[in-house]
Amino acid sequence: ARTRWILSCVSLVAYVFTKVSVTVYAGAIVFQALLPDTFGSPQNAFWIGAFSTVIITGVYTVFGGMRAIMSTATPQAIIILLGSFIITGIGLSKLGGGAGIGAGWGELVSQCKANSSNFALWRPLSDPGFPWLGILIASPIVGLWYWCTDQYIVQRALSAKDLATARRGSLFGGLLKVWPVLIFLIPGMIGWALHQKGILQLPPKLMGGQVVAPIDGDQVFPTLVKLLLPAGIRGLIVACLLAALMSSLASLFNSSASLFTVDIYEKIRPGQSEKHLLTVGRIATATVVILGMVWIPVMAKVSGGGLYQYLQSVQGYLAPPITAVFFLGLFWKRINSVGATWGLAGGFVLGMIKLTIQAFFGKGKIENPALLAAIGDFNFLYATGILFAASAVIIVLASLLTPPPPEEKIKGLTYGSIHQEAAEEIRKSWDLGNKVMVGLILVAVLGMYLYFSFWLR
Repeated sequence: ARTRWILSCVSLVAYVFTKVSVTVYAGAIVFQALLPDTFGSPQNAFWIGAFSTVIITGVYTVFGGMRAIMSTATPQAIIILLGSFIITGIGLSKLGGGAGIGAGWGELVSQCKANSSNFALWRPLSDPGFPWLGILIASPIVGLWYWCTDQYIVQRALSAKDLATARRGSLFGGLLKVWPVLIFLIPGMIGWALHQKGILQLPPKLMGGQVVAPIDGDQVFPTLVKLLLPAGIRGLIVACLLAALMSSLASLFNSSASLFTVDIYEKIRPGQSEKHLLTVGRIATATVVILGMVWIPVMAKVSGGGLYQYLQSVQGYLAPPITAVFFLGLFWKRINSVGATWGLAGGFVLGMIKLTIQAFFGKGKIENPALLAAIGDFNFLYATGILFAASAVIIVLASLLTPPPPEEKIKGLTYGSIHQEAAEEIRKSWDLGNKVMVGLILVAVLGMYLYFSFWLR
């Protein structure tokens, strides 16, 4: 129970630092880019967009619940995919001078080759942001945490009618996850290429009123929407962006309420009525959202202002202890509640120390003492690996120093203790449709890695 309580607290903190702040920030960026002067100034548009996203999503989530979230997610996904394909096609056509998408892609590759150090898939170990070794270390850790343990994702799988359906939904999500490379990252590169050719002007990155980068990466996609698309399609794309953000935020509202009321509040005050728990869940959700919005101004200090790097950085500090407990819990029967508790708590504290130091110390921030500045500037990908190793060591030592869990308590919970009945159900869930989707995902991922590993040569 203590381990579960800690996990719930860590998850709520993660929601504040990642999902709420990033989702609301992204919605606000859409308003700021598309309606910069409608509300008096771009800054006013930013905060009006932030509050509007939260309020509208909150209304339909409170009255519709999880059913509203699930029923709106599918059409939103279709609209997002369609709209993003449209902007990719139009962007490539513009880049090719009207000669077609193929000519546009050739021009994009040509421009990226001339700047290969910035567009290579595999960066050298000396790269300050995304060295290839750091990517290989951190990606599985963050991926296991997010896709296998996060309440935000798990609640969707648990809503399935059976194991085969849950597996099918998860695999279909994997297929959809392949597309962002083509419909979000490539439009970003198209925007950069159009900026380089002088076809459109992208806004610079500003911090404290000073220009810190020639292009604001967070503004590229909404600027493409604003400057390239005709009014009707532009409205569709805006609907896509806001629909995606609202869907994410709606799931977050539901997850926050469930985590706090079931895993924390009911343990402190058991026996409360359903109506009382519903009210408490709404208050908890509102608190998480408010804290996330308060955190938005701090985000720029953590990563230098880039939304993507901020998200990966913070997730890299929150994920390691949870991933370590989950992974060891699946494959090592000796882990016990004491080890899990110490690993979660210790890893979380270490991650928060790194995040706090990074927010205030480093190059361009507080540079003395040198040790804290060095910790603040230490690459977040390598830090993720170190935090994972530290959490695993804590779990193993604490588990070995305390009695092992009884066999009956771990039956069916570890890979080696799955009973025959459960194993048969798992085997049956691997139907033909699921096997086909696994094959498609592997082919798509392998194909993209092979192409983008050599596309600039």
